[in-house]
Amino acid sequence: MKKLLPAVLIAAALTATSLVSVQAAERPTSVPSCKKSTAKPRVPATLKQPTVPAKKIPKTLTLRTNCGTITAKLLTKKAPQTTTNITTLANKKYFNRTICHRLTTEGIFVLQCGDPTAEGAGGPTGWAGYADENLPKGGAKNYPAGTLAMANSGKGISGKGTNGSQFFLVYADTQLGPDYTIFGRITSGLNIIKKIAAVGAYEMQADGKAYYAPDGFPIQLVVIESASAR
Repeated sequence: MKKLLPAVLIAAALTATSLVSVQAAERPTSVPSCKKSTAKPRVPATLKQPTVPAKKIPKTLTLRTNCGTITAKLLTKKAPQTTTNITTLANKKYFNRTICHRLTTEGIFVLQCGDPTAEGAGGPTGWAGYADENLPKGGAKNYPAGTLAMANSGKGISGKGTNGSQFFLVYADTQLGPDYTIFGRITSGLNIIKKIAAVGAYEMQADGKAYYAPDGFPIQLVVIESASAR
């Protein structure tokens, strides 16, 4: 899962709650239930990285977004290091006021979040990549709707060992390479992501205008206003 839009274009596009100038405006450009947000891209915080799984790992992750609350059950036994790291980030407020920077609506169906820079290349300052866990088998629908999985850099062999803070939420059955750690299952709020996906994604073209795209920045601005794990 890699970045799509250059940082300068993202920064320019994030001045509004949602992009209202998508060429042709063939469908709604916002989700009525989403609230305005003043969140902006920022430099990732510096936090101490856990190097071993916690003895007691929180079992639930809650993402309070400007479009509603999403909760997930964490697979602490199958992905102990990943859930330790993600819950540490959540409870240290790393994800607070971060912008979800990628939405795909064809081929694969995911909303990607967890990068404070909103560029798709950011991670906790000073952290090293960590090992994959609970990788699925290859094949159809190996990332079913409701899956919470880690994004990686895609460098080297399938981005092996490059996990950081970025993750994606699967809103419809998806097939991907067996390369992304599955660390949770969405238990509520999946309908929120589907509404965001229905509005679509965009990309900026050379003419300076935004066009609908199957893989790009969400037209409806999506912000994790706060996150916590218990």
